[in-house]
Amino acid sequence: MDEQFKFLDENRLLKAVEVAKILNISRALAYQLMKQRKIGTVHIRGACRVRPIDLKKFIEDNTTPSEQGIF
Repeated sequence: MDEQFKFLDENRLLKAVEVAKILNISRALAYQLMKQRKIGTVHIRGACRVRPIDLKKFIEDNTTPSEQGIF
């Protein structure tokens, strides 16, 4: 697993509040992204969770390539 995800157990399911903390966004936005299926989720009865691999995919899919010389 990548360096930024080394603290995540790949078998652990993340709550929306944990997703929000990792992405540095509000809990409401994390729920919205999960509900819109932009972040893959696992549903267990009424609970909605995110696998670390799905969060990693979301981050990779939404990362734009940096251009040299910008900063």
